[in-house]
Amino acid sequence: MLRDCRLVYVAPRSGVGGVGDYADDFADAVRPHFAEVIEYRHEGPGSHSMRDILRHRKAIQELVDADPGRVIVHCELSGGSVMPFWATAQLTGDPVVTATVHDPPGLVWWPARTKFLAGKKVLNHGLHYPLRSAWRALERRVAGSRTLFALTRSGADSLAREYPDATAKASALFVPARPDITPAEERPLAVGLFGLVYRGKGFDQIHQLRDSLPRDIAIRIAGRGTELLDPVDGVEILGEVNGPDEDAFFASIRALVLPYGKRSIYGDAFPASSVVTRAIAYQTPVTCLKVGALAESDSGALVVDGGVDELADATAELITDPIALGKLRREVEALRISHTAELVVEDFVSVWAAQ
Repeated sequence: MLRDCRLVYVAPRSGVGGVGDYADDFADAVRPHFAEVIEYRHEGPGSHSMRDILRHRKAIQELVDADPGRVIVHCELSGGSVMPFWATAQLTGDPVVTATVHDPPGLVWWPARTKFLAGKKVLNHGLHYPLRSAWRALERRVAGSRTLFALTRSGADSLAREYPDATAKASALFVPARPDITPAEERPLAVGLFGLVYRGKGFDQIHQLRDSLPRDIAIRIAGRGTELLDPVDGVEILGEVNGPDEDAFFASIRALVLPYGKRSIYGDAFPASSVVTRAIAYQTPVTCLKVGALAESDSGALVVDGGVDELADATAELITDPIALGKLRREVEALRISHTAELVVEDFVSVWAAQ
């Protein structure tokens, strides 16, 4: 019975990227299922030296040794998160160890990216890229027969292919609680881009998107780092939005556009999109290109083959058709109900209970 067990939860601290924010909700959702949840929170990727990793490993091992017969260790793994990768490898006492893999099929992609290498981009890729097959074999060995969770179906499929001795399970990102807002088809004639600015998120496509959309369709952009983007005629840039400002942003657009591209020379990855879950939380349909895990969107999203021009054409057609937009909005509302943290966490609880 899980209610007799302790969960040692190894995750980035609150506020450390999307994984840290996810970890806050995850810990709260699993807590009612265990006798005790011990949160072992740490800094994000690129923050740990070898000495730090050894220190964390010792601390985690001590948590296991305190009650080895009834402990489960679960960690969050993402690109470059070498501390939890190494610190939970081959723990003594044979505890159940599982992991959520946020950037599958790689567990961490760069297993040697300590604090030293994190500050030396060329050296890091020079060490990892030519030897990527060997590093993947090492990841495979560390994974062993663990259960690995992915937050997309395509991500779980990729884990099953890459780690044949492990058990791959598909789950989903939680949809956060947000207020009801005006139905999408009744909002202003506008589309939005949202999220943290980094390569591959489509913010470099703003000019092309603006040129491809009719001028009567407004474009609004919000998210951390967007305030640093160069101004674009006909595009409203809001910067980071939280609370009522976030509510107002989504209430001012009919659809969220995701002109994402492939981001890595290392091959395809299948991460879940927290931006999509935020749109779902605000009952806002999504339009996106057929890239990575976005291609599996089978409700609440319009998935488009092609490039930015094709995406712009499909988006314009959608948001000017109230019947089609209303249908997609109702699909989003159904996902909002079925993907609460309390429901999604059952994917994990059922696996742990069977261990």
